[in-house]
Amino acid sequence: MEQTKENKMGTMPVNKLLVTMSLPMMISMLVQALYNVVDSIFVSRINENALTAVSLAFPIQTLMIAVAGGTCVGINAVLSKALGEKEQERADNTAVSGIVLMAVSYVLFLLVGLFATRAFYLSQTNDVQIVEFGVQYLSIVCSCSFGLFAQFVFERLLQSTGRTFYIMITQGTGAIINIILDPIFIFGLFGVPKMGVAGAAVATVTGQTIAGTIALVINFKKNEDIHIRFKGFRLEREIVGMIYKIGVPSMIMQAIGSVMTYGMNLILISFTPTATAVFGVYFKLQSFIFMPVFGLNNGLVPILAYNYGAGRRDRFIQAMKCAILYAVCIMVIGVVIFQTIPAVLLGFFEASDEMLRIGVPALRVICISFLPAAFGIVCGTAFQALGNAVYSMFVSIARQLVVLLPAAYLLALSGEVTYVWWAFPIAEVMSLAMTVIFLIRVNSRVIRHIGEEAKERPGADAVS
Repeated sequence: MEQTKENKMGTMPVNKLLVTMSLPMMISMLVQALYNVVDSIFVSRINENALTAVSLAFPIQTLMIAVAGGTCVGINAVLSKALGEKEQERADNTAVSGIVLMAVSYVLFLLVGLFATRAFYLSQTNDVQIVEFGVQYLSIVCSCSFGLFAQFVFERLLQSTGRTFYIMITQGTGAIINIILDPIFIFGLFGVPKMGVAGAAVATVTGQTIAGTIALVINFKKNEDIHIRFKGFRLEREIVGMIYKIGVPSMIMQAIGSVMTYGMNLILISFTPTATAVFGVYFKLQSFIFMPVFGLNNGLVPILAYNYGAGRRDRFIQAMKCAILYAVCIMVIGVVIFQTIPAVLLGFFEASDEMLRIGVPALRVICISFLPAAFGIVCGTAFQALGNAVYSMFVSIARQLVVLLPAAYLLALSGEVTYVWWAFPIAEVMSLAMTVIFLIRVNSRVIRHIGEEAKERPGADAVS
């Protein structure tokens, strides 16, 4: 079985391999984006304060995804590389280590859900209704996040071994369940008690838990490339260290998005809560564009890591080129949609005249940043696969904290919220320049030397 996977990763035409690996992930992430949007659409039917409350929860949700996703980036890269180097025992230990680390991560957010949600909302607004809606929603999402963490780790184990088709099944199932349960729990249909905003949270965690359970079962029954055994298992410092060496920069990179969102919410709510609602709606809408690109990258990671481990530089470079081309094409579609029909998009969220006034120029301005983002996302994936994820972290810190937030604050001083949105394309142009510089460095230190040595490659610790 292992040999079959080696042949697929190492010999299948790269373009076909990338499409085969990525398409199921792209479809499943599109479905995920759909249920995120549906969540907000149903919540907007309650009132605009409910929509604002869910929007203000986004930093914590982003932080959860950052911890789960960052850890899984490390798991994915270490596991795929081990399989490429035919180190079965190391691959198995990496898989089990990843499961244990994700369980620990869940406990941290359980504590947040139990003790920190009200303080989090009060730090952003004094509106009583927004705070109460927010506490109802976020306490459930955090306290019951075991489904999210299980879904992440067991899906990434499937991804690492090339079984992305199953991920489409798990994510699709979870999303469909969420979409079905949303109106039932929110509005109290079919005899179910009406739960309002809390119902949206219950629907979300239910979908995540079912998806995670299905992914777990599939790993035990269908994933023969790794063996998940807890008997006699112990954490190995070297493997855990490598997981976090690769994963923590990615985790920080994504967590910075949480800080950025929190900061932007504070800036925007100083104008009006509607501006914050618009920002939340934007994030839901842009997920339709970015999720397919992230799905593409999820399929790309094991291809790059495997061929790096196997010393196949030609296939590594070809995979990167194909991914950049596909990512740019997806982003072009996004720009066209956001530029031509922004009012239609906002209309799905019961947009008031005020929301349309603020939201239409917001969507048109922010989408300018999509094109440079495409190149940066793919290059960041390559940095992670090569063990140089710290470069992605540097770019993310510079984009979101050094440029975007200060630019947004300065533009907000004009007293016109429309100017604030220009902080996004400004920050993205700067990050593009940094990405190009780092790519040149990584190419000279690592990529051009892939395959020159069997086990040790120059530049494995390129950041020095």
